[in-house]
Amino acid sequence: MSALRHFLLAEDDELDAELALRAFKRSNLVNEIHLVPDGIEAMSHLETCLERGEPLPAVVLLDIKMPRQDGLATLKVIKAHPRLSHLPVVMLTSSREHGDMLVSYKDGVNAYIVKPIEQNAFIDVIRALGLFWGVVNRLPDD
Repeated sequence: MSALRHFLLAEDDELDAELALRAFKRSNLVNEIHLVPDGIEAMSHLETCLERGEPLPAVVLLDIKMPRQDGLATLKVIKAHPRLSHLPVVMLTSSREHGDMLVSYKDGVNAYIVKPIEQNAFIDVIRALGLFWGVVNRLPDD
């Protein structure tokens, strides 16, 4: 597949979203970042990609605690969908709850990352995440 895939970031916290976008930019990644505020909007974006025959994201980044539809519910919907179940999903969350982590992995998450509190550490995590999912990882053609 020749098209560069975008990243889908579902994050309701404006500061965390801004920090993530800044970190992606500093990483010199050219992948577009599509930001949505909750799981409902994330699913809408994915369904639109399918309907239009557009490339799906390289990775879906989900916060757990979001309004309307949280990350755990969104993960279940993605992994149950016959045309989306192969998508990599990463929980990018402030939740250190053991139960959230267990449910995430049980339901098919590919990685669980707790957002570092310190800004430079957060930027480093986003940079590494972006390089792995945007450059190193390969997905089958849609």
